Amino acid sequence: MKIDGAILIEDLAQVPGRVRALEAAGYDGVVSAEIANDPFLPLALAAAHSERIELMTSIAVAFARNPMLLAQTGHDLNSFSKGRMILGLGSQIRPHITRRFSMPWSRPAARMREFILAMHAIWDCWYEGKQLAFQGDFYTHTLMTPGFTPKQLRHGRPRVLLAAVGPRMTEVAGEVCDGLIAHAFTTAAYMRQVTLPALERGLATSGRSRQDFEITCPVFVVSGADEREFEARREALRKQIAFYASTPAYRGVLELHGWGDLQPELTRMSKQGLWDEMGSLIDDEMLGAFAVVAEPHELPAKLHARCRGVVDRLMCTFALGDDERERVAALK
Repeated sequence: MKIDGAILIEDLAQVPGRVRALEAAGYDGVVSAEIANDPFLPLALAAAHSERIELMTSIAVAFARNPMLLAQTGHDLNSFSKGRMILGLGSQIRPHITRRFSMPWSRPAARMREFILAMHAIWDCWYEGKQLAFQGDFYTHTLMTPGFTPKQLRHGRPRVLLAAVGPRMTEVAGEVCDGLIAHAFTTAAYMRQVTLPALERGLATSGRSRQDFEITCPVFVVSGADEREFEARREALRKQIAFYASTPAYRGVLELHGWGDLQPELTRMSKQGLWDEMGSLIDDEMLGAFAVVAEPHELPAKLHARCRGVVDRLMCTFALGDDERERVAALK
């Protein structure tokens, strides 16, 4: 299992030191998310200040852009990093796409499938010399002149991973992508009963097997060096789980466990701004379903038990303490 560390920082000046520390500690990849900053700029800096570590967006919002822009950005970073770029994409949800990014939203799984196929058509034009003649329901790309074709083609196209929670988007990942980014708001039961069967359907459509595919996943962790830190993390994670559970698109995860009625209540509270109070509705049973709750010395064994046979890459977004190198090695 590969272990990825996060560079979730807003100050770009901190990226070089952070990526050097992660590489020295033995991490396999670094992850940049689109939260309060552009997800690609940190990876450009990370590429310049590292040698072997892989670089991944998790995620960049696809529908805030278009296939040509992401094909270009993905190519540039993969070329600059000498083949280390992983383009992790996600759809986000309707309010963010339409109200924050002012972009169209419709049929997200079908749109995402076409989006990724369009990127592949653009890359086929660049890397294989094929005519660009992509015409779909959502995107059309039919013009590419020599002056706009990249010249540095030695390292090829980046790998594409797709974030998915629902079965239809998961099938798209299996059909047209190199891997799946499972959401942290995923239980072990949901992964095995919903995600993996949907993924197998998508892989079957493309004539591939699970061995041709990579699953990566962040895992919620409750731990701490002392009781005070442990409890602070527990309460913070209750609020984080409640935040995700308030999203209608994620209700299917709750329904699998019989918690579906909690979602509209959390949505109502979120609209009233009751963010702190929402966490009180996440009981210990729910917390244990979504998170690994363990003392620091127990984490490697419990994370292996959670991920074994399912996850190929673990997004380590939690702190590992001073003995980070040893704990990264233990997680592998």
